[in-house]
Amino acid sequence: MSVNGITGASDAYSTYSAASKTAQTKTSEKAASEKTSEKDAAAVYEPSKKTTTTTKKTYKPDTATIAKLKSDAEQRTSQLQSLVEKILVGQGKAYNNANDIWSVLSSGNFTVDAATKAQAQADIADDGYWGVSQTSQRILDFATALTGGDPDKIDAMQAAFKKGYEKAQKTWGGQLPDICQKTYDAVLKGFDDMRKQNADTTSEVQ
Repeated sequence: MSVNGITGASDAYSTYSAASKTAQTKTSEKAASEKTSEKDAAAVYEPSKKTTTTTKKTYKPDTATIAKLKSDAEQRTSQLQSLVEKILVGQGKAYNNANDIWSVLSSGNFTVDAATKAQAQADIADDGYWGVSQTSQRILDFATALTGGDPDKIDAMQAAFKKGYEKAQKTWGGQLPDICQKTYDAVLKGFDDMRKQNADTTSEVQ
């Protein structure tokens, strides 16, 4: 075999080898490209569809609390009625006692010491313990204490006061003395003043 033959065969092999490597490289690149495409496809995120469930809350009245509040309100109303009855009957008695003293004294058939006379006068005076001012204020203070100053309960307390006054008349056995009627008017005016004060306060807040 000649040297030229060997050289030619060597060149042919080199050409084939190079072509084979090129083909392998292209195949590897294609495979790599396909894997990348698969990864890219796998990396696509499809968000799941959320299902929103709406639950309507059911509200039930708290019957136990309602019953307790009603009981408390009735008790406080009853307390005010009772107090009004006692106060006005006491006021009427003090007024009558004072007038009885004056009538007895004027007849000249009875004498009373100066201290008793002065005390009777002081008790029913305008600014005395059984006077219109102090008596009406005690009733209003008690009503305010019972409600905690809640302006929404003014009407209920006024109604309770009126019932208490009616009971006082029944206990008395008829029309109460004039001083009690004046006290009645003073208390009603006090409730009206409370309403006006509350209205003014509400207006300022708004």
